[in-house]
Formats: sequence, structure tokens, C-alpha cells
Amino acid sequence: MSDKKHPAQLGKYRITDVLGEGAMGVVYKGFDPDIQRTVALKTIRAGLDADDDSPGAPASRFRNEAQAAGRLGHPGIVAVYDFGRTEQVAYIAMEFVEGRSLASYLSARVRFTDTDIPGIMSQLLDALGHAHDKGVWHRDVKPGNIILMGTGRLKVADFGIARIESQNLTQTHYMVGTPSHMAPEQFLGKAMDRRVDIYGAGVVLYQLLTGRAPFAGTTEALMYKVVNEEPQPPSRVDGADRPAWFDAIVARALAKRPDDRFADAEAFKQALLDGAGAALDDTAWDRTLMTAPPRPARTPLSPTLAPPSTAGASSGLPPTDWDKALLAQAEQTLARHVGPLASVLVRRAARECTDLAGLYAKLAEQVADPRARDAFLAQAGIATSGAGKTAGGTSGTPSAPASRAATGSAGSAAGTTLGGPLTDAVIEKAVPLLAQHVGPIAKVLVKRAATGIDSRAVFFNRLAEAVSDPVAREKLLKDLGRLA
Repeated sequence: MSDKKHPAQLGKYRITDVLGEGAMGVVYKGFDPDIQRTVALKTIRAGLDADDDSPGAPASRFRNEAQAAGRLGHPGIVAVYDFGRTEQVAYIAMEFVEGRSLASYLSARVRFTDTDIPGIMSQLLDALGHAHDKGVWHRDVKPGNIILMGTGRLKVADFGIARIESQNLTQTHYMVGTPSHMAPEQFLGKAMDRRVDIYGAGVVLYQLLTGRAPFAGTTEALMYKVVNEEPQPPSRVDGADRPAWFDAIVARALAKRPDDRFADAEAFKQALLDGAGAALDDTAWDRTLMTAPPRPARTPLSPTLAPPSTAGASSGLPPTDWDKALLAQAEQTLARHVGPLASVLVRRAARECTDLAGLYAKLAEQVADPRARDAFLAQAGIATSGAGKTAGGTSGTPSAPASRAATGSAGSAAGTTLGGPLTDAVIEKAVPLLAQHVGPIAKVLVKRAATGIDSRAVFFNRLAEAVSDPVAREKLLKDLGRLA
């Protein structure tokens, strides 16, 4: 590509697309003709690329990123290949990664399960551990700097404010970073080491568990809270529904004194593995999601903790003979709401469910935003209505949609229907069924739930959210699903 604003080439790299543009420069998609590979080219405008080595200065951060990441070689870290300069810009050639930031998934309120989270954190801590072993501290560990690919693998990016031991690329005591993810010693300007990354990873863990950072407010308010207050344990955060064993791990990672935190990334990772009660296959996170066994001594606290369904599988293993076309359609539908991660989520759900309706109901748990979930279930209703397909592509009885907080396998409500249109008869018959659980207000709730929709799946899901008890909610879904 070439126009007045963008070059056709930077050094040997041919520019093929613009990936992003900001005040400091542009990120391009490029092509390396020598080794025939696609690269990302991060640039900084010539006016900013001055000999300013002060901490946080654009030129200093740009060179720092090239030198810090350039000394690292790990599958969980975005690789840096080259550094160059033209009359207009300086640029870094780096690995081109197709994916979305973890921040974008959290913003979309995608709920990561209690099995997902140790797998994600394991990858992050492995990458940080490698950097630390090479004498590099990232110092800005946050979801925006973590890229999740469609396979479920992650990459850590942006070493712009990294600290390199024995090099004066940034001042050790200078306060740099993202306030919501900074450790107390970063705010206080005290001596720091690799344990600032342990703290940052602890904040990421807290966000994965609760959907929010442990502290919020202005920079001044954040500084006071980080230095003086203890965060609310994740298990006590409204709506989080996480097991209490995470609390001690989070508390240690977010300790005020560095000496009270995990000594290194490996110790942090091991604590998560011990808490999960199962070894993770960190060579392939998507396999990890599907094969890690449930903890036998712990009762599920939410649908995301439910063990895989073994219905129809005498060996106890979930079915794997799904029609590829059905799974591809499910992935395409879910991807509209959660992006590339849909492929991982669909493959995992396919091993836990035995029919198409149950599969879509299980996937709906990953769409936390009510409006987006309504849209997904409406699309799912169209996809499954009249299909009745099971894992082998044969005829079967679809299952009812499970609400976000229903306990057990999403496809366990045998004999119920996910698809189909919403009729006046169904609406009328739903009132007494809901009234058994919420009383006279059922009529109002049913009317509200039916407003503006014609999907039975969406209607059932909305009614289920009015029932807080998981067992009662499951019963309601079964009863609703039997309505003619």
C-alpha cells in the first residue's frame, strides 16, 4: 500500500496494511521478502525519536522495547526481529500475532471459567519467568499487553518501560506503569525488582476472577488504596462466584511488601496448579481446557465449575465425533460476541455436551452481557430449531438453555427445547411456572422478558435470571422447555 500519508516500504519490509495509528506513530502490517514472512512494524515519528533518554520519553521507551524484547526468545512473548531507521521514522520489526488483547475480552465481559484461568495465568507466568531469567522486568503487566490468539495461546507484548538489569535504559526508581496495575513500590518510588511483575500478574488474576481491578479511582486514590488498603477477596465480590482457594493466592500476589509476595513466577504458577488440583498441559492451552479433570472434593459453585457431562459416553469421556460443519457454525456464531477465542470455547464445550442445543446453551455462559447473550441465544435458536443434532450428527432431543448461574451441565435438561418461536401460548403458560419461584411478580417479569423478542431461547433465559437458587432455576428451565 502507498499514499501520501503512509510509505510503501520501510527498509526491506513491504507495507501491506495499517494496523493502528496513534500520536507517537503507526503500526503497519508488513512483509519480509528475505524469509517470506509477515511482520508487524511499529514506528515512531522522527520528531519524537530524539536523544532523550529520560524515563518515559517516547524515544527512550521505543529503544527500550527493541532492546528488552530483543534479548528474549519465548513462545509466550512477542518476538522482535529488527530495528531500523529512515529519514521519517524509526521502526521495530516484530512478530505478527493474530488475536485480541485480554483487555478486549474483559471489556466484552467474557467470563473465563475456573479451568480457563489457571491455564491463562500459567502461560503468562511462564513468559514472565523467562523474561526475569534474562534480567528483564516488564513493569507494565496488564490485560492490554496480553494478546490471546484463536488457539487460546497468549503472547506478552509491549516492553516499552521494561527494566533491564545492568543497563540504564530506565531509572529503577522512576514511577512508570499503568496505575491500576502498579505495585506499592512503584507508586512510592522505592527500589523494585522482578516482583513488580508478580504484583501486576496478581492484578490480572483478580480481573480474570472478578471482571474488575482490585482498586479503582483517580491516580491519587489508587495510590492510597494500593499502599494502604487490602482488596476484597475475589470469592466475596458480588457476581464473581469463585471458589475461596483463589483468595489466598491473590492476597499473596498483591502483598504490600515485595518479600511477602511469591518469590518468582514459578512459585506463583505452582500455587495455582496446587489450588486447581490438576497439572496443566501448558503445551496447548486448548487441550488443557478440555482435559483437566475436576477436583473431586469440591462442589461446583457456578456453571463454569461443573464437571464435563458424561451422558452417552460409557467410558466417562465426552464425545469427540461432532460433525465439523455444526461446530464451525457454532464457532462462527459465538465469534460475533467473543472473537477468535470462540474456537477454543467451542472445542471445549463440544467435549462436555452431547447435543447441539446443549452445546449452544453451554456457550451462552461465556457471553456475560445480557443483550449480547440474548442475541447469541436468538441466533442459536435459529441454528438449532428443528435440527435436534447430537455429537455424531444423528437425531436427538435438544436440551433447554442453561442460565448463566445454573448448576450442572448445560445440556442436562433432557426433553426440553432450545429453538423455536415464542408464542402467546408459551408466554401465558410461563406465568404460573415462574410464580412458583418468585410469587405474584411473575406476571410482570414474564411480560418484561417477552418484550421485543420472538425467540423462545432468549425468553427462557431471561426468566431464569429472575430465580437466584440454582436448583430452582434448573427446574424452571426444564418446566419451561416442556411448554408446547
